[in-house]
Amino acid sequence: MDVRTITRCCEPVLTAPLGEDDAEELASAFKVLADPARLRLMSLVANSPSGEVCACDLVVPLGRSQPTISHHLSVLVDAGLLARERRGKWAWYSMVPEKLAVLCQILAPSASC
Repeated sequence: MDVRTITRCCEPVLTAPLGEDDAEELASAFKVLADPARLRLMSLVANSPSGEVCACDLVVPLGRSQPTISHHLSVLVDAGLLARERRGKWAWYSMVPEKLAVLCQILAPSASC
């Protein structure tokens, strides 16, 4: 999968037609979120009371292997939707709200994202 980091914001799709470059970037970001496991991971991280989650704590809730979880988390990090911080042998993940807000504002310009 060609994963691109969201680097800019563009006009909401209901305001003006998207240019080809903007459409390519947005399509890549939405492809990342089109996977059920990645959506669940985003939800688990977003709803963590501390705002961050250790990768080791995501295996059981998803019922997937650790390598599979690590792959999906890497895709989300590469897209800029999650941030990763290494602490010893563990990786901790947190949301990057401004990147998610870009996607939200593209689709729903009047929503408070």
